[in-house]
Amino acid sequence: MSTKGTPAQADEFWLFGYGSLIWKPPPHFDRRIPGWVTGYVRRFWQVRASQDHRGTPSAPGRVVTLITRSFWSQLTDHHDSAPSRVWGVAYRIALDKVAEVKEYLDIREINGYTIHYTPFHAAAGVDPSLLPQHGPFKTLVYIGTPDNDQFVGPQDPQQLAEHIYRSTGPSGPNRDYLWGLEQALNELSPESGDEHVTDLSDRLRAIAAREEKDGRDRSVSPELVMQREQQHHQQHHEFTRVCSIDEQEETERTS
Repeated sequence: MSTKGTPAQADEFWLFGYGSLIWKPPPHFDRRIPGWVTGYVRRFWQVRASQDHRGTPSAPGRVVTLITRSFWSQLTDHHDSAPSRVWGVAYRIALDKVAEVKEYLDIREINGYTIHYTPFHAAAGVDPSLLPQHGPFKTLVYIGTPDNDQFVGPQDPQQLAEHIYRSTGPSGPNRDYLWGLEQALNELSPESGDEHVTDLSDRLRAIAAREEKDGRDRSVSPELVMQREQQHHQQHHEFTRVCSIDEQEETERTS
């Protein structure tokens, strides 16, 4: 596990989630702020085959990672455009729980991911009193860089969609991860959609419709997808309530 950069605020610890962390939060957070980072592109180019994720060693699933825009611009990507902002969520972790949360995240994100620090921009309308400073602030983020052996790089979108549709693991079907990410992003802001995620989700829906028509798969309705995601989340964590300045946030802690 390597680390790039240094945090700017010694008295606060903020974590940026751009994948499943958006809807499956870390433990012990007391603030959740929607917003974005720049200089990166989000892609489903990371293998996930560990024992608690969306694939198996023989059939690894795919999850998102961030790659620098400068590196991405040198590649031949079938999705040849990307939003300038990568939307997600920043979580403030209670100071006395930072070490515990880092240990939890190192286990959760250790498969090919490294630690970086990047400026985070809060969405318009966020109460300034909830932020550590005026303007962007540093957040920790886990990124699967191109030099790790879990990084697969550009793929044909239809082949990638077919692979995601077929992959499954102890955390559930890989397609649930993709659809869960699409829904979570769309709920952040009218501007927070991601063309790469949306296109793959549309392709999966077309595959699901084809499979259902042929009578091979009747388990992919949106209601069942979210039910599976919620059940998996509840199996691994229990929730308590904590107070922020002017709202209550849902805090997850390890069981």
